[in-house]
Amino acid sequence: MAYLGENIPKLGFGLMRLPQEPQGVVDLPQFEKMTDEFIAAGFSYFDTAYGYINGESEKAAKTALVSRYPREKFTLATKLPAWAGANNEKEAQQMFFTSLERTGAGYFDFYLLHNIGATRTAKFDEYHIWDFVWKQKEAGLIKHAGFSFHDNAQLLDEVLTKHPEVEFVQLQINWADWESGAVQSRLCYETAWLKHKKPIVIMEPIKGGMLANPAPTVKAVFDKAGGGASYASWAIRFAASLPGVITVLSGMSDLAQMRDNTSYMKEFKPLDEGEKAVIAEAQKTLAAIPSVPCTSCKYCVPGCPQNINIPEMFDAMNKELVYDNAEAAKQGYGFVTTFFGSAKASECVECGACESVCPQKIKIIDNLKTAASKYE
Repeated sequence: MAYLGENIPKLGFGLMRLPQEPQGVVDLPQFEKMTDEFIAAGFSYFDTAYGYINGESEKAAKTALVSRYPREKFTLATKLPAWAGANNEKEAQQMFFTSLERTGAGYFDFYLLHNIGATRTAKFDEYHIWDFVWKQKEAGLIKHAGFSFHDNAQLLDEVLTKHPEVEFVQLQINWADWESGAVQSRLCYETAWLKHKKPIVIMEPIKGGMLANPAPTVKAVFDKAGGGASYASWAIRFAASLPGVITVLSGMSDLAQMRDNTSYMKEFKPLDEGEKAVIAEAQKTLAAIPSVPCTSCKYCVPGCPQNINIPEMFDAMNKELVYDNAEAAKQGYGFVTTFFGSAKASECVECGACESVCPQKIKIIDNLKTAASKYE
């Protein structure tokens, strides 16, 4: 069936990880070159957000993109995080107008409520952001409205059932998280596309860069397949091959990443059956790497007197155990304790309520001690 964004090229430019100078400012000359090569290769979708690089991402988009290209030449998306930095309805709604001013775009092709999930969802209701966004759409300042999402498929179903007017969703989907109990890539994809018929913008197809440099045993699977394709290309093509996809965002940080991505996406071909078999083997190999064997059943969560989000903490820990990426693990831990409303692992009182109900018989208390020692 035809769907919103069907004809948009399947590689999008995510502006969260733009090249930066040592002092932390965006490397505008390099970003301009990346923008030029991206558009010259036939791509058009740029994705930023109110909070990316403390607002510098939207400003950089104005300099490198909006001020240098006709408005019809590109598609621009940005996002409103009502849960971050707003103390009231007026401040939350002002984020939209601030984004318009920063980008100078005149209007946004795709506008998103940023990071629906957990306790963050309530702020969009409290500040009446849903109604506000649709008013801006009626005023012509937004072409299409949706939301980005970081949570489980059940909550996604609830939100889409409550807000059938949503035109699209942005989901974290990649081959490594396809069957993940924490991320639930497959379940969220099926909920959005198959159940609610909402087209999807895919984020984190390379899992924050981790699938561009996977574990040696996983690399061996792709190397055996031959062809010399980059590990990142397998990840992006997996995501772009799914039905109902508007585009796949890649947070490209330099020209080399840009050139690699555009080289195989200019004339995008979905994965064939042989390539799908390679991905399946990579998934099997990845699953065999020792990790905290949490399935995110969440039986441990209701009984925790300290309100520790144990499954999400273990998902963060596994970024180091499986991908050997300690920095990503620490960032993931910080995300859980900041945006998921979880207490810190060090606040565990060792009551044992979690271990008594864990189907996987995980030594939860010991693992929480490890998390506290490493990431706090």
